[in-house]
Amino acid sequence: MNLFEKIFNYQIISRLDETGSFALTAQERTWLRMTLNHAASTEAFAPDTLGKLEEILQNEDAADIRNIIIEKAKSRERQIYHPLLRVLRRIIMRDQGIRLTYRIKHGGIKSNQSGFPYKLEYNMVKREWYLLWYNTRHHALMSTKLQNIVAAEETVLSAERADAVKDLLRRLLEARKEHAVIEIIPAYNAELSRILYAFSCFEKSVSYDEGSNIYRVHVTYLADESEFLLSKLRFLGLRVRIVEGDRLKDRMSESASKALSRYGVGD
Repeated sequence: MNLFEKIFNYQIISRLDETGSFALTAQERTWLRMTLNHAASTEAFAPDTLGKLEEILQNEDAADIRNIIIEKAKSRERQIYHPLLRVLRRIIMRDQGIRLTYRIKHGGIKSNQSGFPYKLEYNMVKREWYLLWYNTRHHALMSTKLQNIVAAEETVLSAERADAVKDLLRRLLEARKEHAVIEIIPAYNAELSRILYAFSCFEKSVSYDEGSNIYRVHVTYLADESEFLLSKLRFLGLRVRIVEGDRLKDRMSESASKALSRYGVGD
């Protein structure tokens, strides 16, 4: 096995997940120690969490990259971290309600919208955080960009009401889920870890058929994530093929036909 293969080895990562363990390299500890010196760390972590991290890493040397890395001029990009992340995460963990004021798409502001926050999601394509929540006034499942939220306030919600809303949300989300099976071409089994890494942001499981030496990745995704999944499949190219998932197959066939026609193939 390649010396560095163990870092991304699927079997090792799966076993660590089963035992609730997490492998942290010396470089990652050094990097974390450096980031704790940044002013934004006080917003990213609760005071007690920040104190524990500083105590654990007190003997680690912080990397000083100011004199060895030069950042060239570039277009402005969105920051992955958002100040509301920690606030909203705490409300979700406590199973409490929420009162939101947020900007809407075509201008204007929606004020004092009562609801129940379900989870935080990061859109890999748009590089933005979203809050998935249930609007109790309009009885609708909502997805709101964190950058559009003007104010968020916690409201008291009974345990019974919270459980009922969570059960409803689980059923709504389950109805939006789609499934696909991606088969890895045996000639590329040596790249298993790399291929699985491409699907790391999706809910998935892996099966292996010893007789045919074939790995299959069973992917679960939301309907509006299908194009992002297709982009991953196109990136992997000849290494994989879709064996289950008619919508994905049709979209892959359609995009392939358009690409071939552009170069005069198949006319």
